[in-house]
Amino acid sequence: ETAARRFTIFIFVAMMAFNMQDLILEPFAGIVFGMTPGQSTSLGGMQNGGALIGMIVAGIGGSAFAGRMPFDLRHWIGFGCLGSALALVGLASGAVVGPGWPIHANVIVLGLCTGVFTVAAIGAMMGLAGAGETTREGVRMGVWGAAQAIAFGLGGFVGAQGRDTALWLLGDEGAAFQLVFTAEAALFVLAAVLAWRAVQASTAHPARTLRDHENEVFA
Repeated sequence: ETAARRFTIFIFVAMMAFNMQDLILEPFAGIVFGMTPGQSTSLGGMQNGGALIGMIVAGIGGSAFAGRMPFDLRHWIGFGCLGSALALVGLASGAVVGPGWPIHANVIVLGLCTGVFTVAAIGAMMGLAGAGETTREGVRMGVWGAAQAIAFGLGGFVGAQGRDTALWLLGDEGAAFQLVFTAEAALFVLAAVLAWRAVQASTAHPARTLRDHENEVFA
């Protein structure tokens, strides 16, 4: 099924991008910004707090605007992915600027955008699960779950190993982190493009589709 295959590729790329900075964010804060272990650990809490806000915004916004504004799940996913890419470009800049960079605000924005992306992607997944043959919903969800798990683990490994490899090649801590964050931003941009192709209009407006179906039944 073309739609399911495209969405599987989108999930894999997006989750790779989502997790590449996970294992190196705290070492980045300690090495480049001179933070203590306690200070660098607090960045994770800020990122998770931003993600929670992003999830709430996407959840409430998607329900409130469904059918009334030209926003659908593709737009929400695109906003989340492109916003995450911009936040990662900010981290890449911070790797060069150093302590003068607003690292805390940057991490919160990253969490906010990934939260928007996460909720919108889950909504699209729910819509696409029943969009093909009715006997394959479980298979689709299983394949998407496997793609997510593999990409999540691989993303953390690639991010950490990429940083070490870049440091060996470039010999500069800031440049090594900058390269990884830039690559992660590029993956988020690619994920936004893939999401636009993978999430069709029929699943991008789940509330509108449901109303149309009800109108047909009662007619």
